[in-house]
Amino acid sequence: MMAKAKVGVLISGRGSNMAALLYAAKADDCPYEIVLVAANDPDAPGLKLAAAEGIATFGQSHKGLKRADFDQIINAQLRAAGAHYVALAGYMRLLSPEFVAGWEERMLNIHPSLLPKYKGLDTHQRAIDAGDSHTGCSVHIVTAALDDGPVLGQTPVAILPDDDADTLAARTLIAEHQLYSRTLAAFVSRERHPDWLLNKVRESALALPQADEILSHGMPCFGIVKGKKFAYFTRDHHGDGIIALLVKTTAPEEQASLIEADPARYYRPAYFGTDWVGIRLDLGDTDWEHIAERLRASWRQVASKKLLGLMDIAEAF
Repeated sequence: MMAKAKVGVLISGRGSNMAALLYAAKADDCPYEIVLVAANDPDAPGLKLAAAEGIATFGQSHKGLKRADFDQIINAQLRAAGAHYVALAGYMRLLSPEFVAGWEERMLNIHPSLLPKYKGLDTHQRAIDAGDSHTGCSVHIVTAALDDGPVLGQTPVAILPDDDADTLAARTLIAEHQLYSRTLAAFVSRERHPDWLLNKVRESALALPQADEILSHGMPCFGIVKGKKFAYFTRDHHGDGIIALLVKTTAPEEQASLIEADPARYYRPAYFGTDWVGIRLDLGDTDWEHIAERLRASWRQVASKKLLGLMDIAEAF
């Protein structure tokens, strides 16, 4: 069974969206688990609920601390808990650019409007004042700009004639609880989908000089044009049930040392000998910078001196 993606949730108060994520995660087929609930208020009611449900918690007031310093404390807690994703659930703090950059493409937020409409606060009253027929909620990837990242999912909510901001907020909250867990599940699952993984490998492999892609032995394969191969993308090859990248090793001992250091991720690929190593991509926590480095090193193993010279000149800039 595939390991679940580890998610840290940040709250500031009652944490009702956190609770929705937590209870969704109890399902056996949910692709994520909550590994930490953290708050910028040690008395946030959501912390008590999370603790009662057996989730690790952390609470500390941000008062008296610079934004970046407080974010560093929260970041350290998330990393220590093994979180690979962050879900903001009513977290009423603007985040420092450093924190956002550290969780780029791995942090989601839920916002009570149909973005790009009504960023910021008082969204329900603004929708009513504008005479809108619907409001709603949006889940988006967090970027440095407030409520501005790519939208992953939305649910429209009808505005009734007698609605005020409170009644509309209460009804929208039901939609939020439905939308957030579903969208988070889809988001963490994409990194285990073969097509998504192949595209990520392709981005790095084809960025290398004179690289091309062909099918070889039924596998997408990357090589230097009219030259040797430096990478294979394998999915369920020979019925092994895994998705992985095969790259050349730089020394005979390297394969053994990589496998020994992380046997869950690295393996000896069948029929490839000690010149190659397999790197699993379906564990949900792939370091894509590391993959790009491995591809570059593998490419260098098969490149001509002329190409290596061109690469060294390019990297010098």
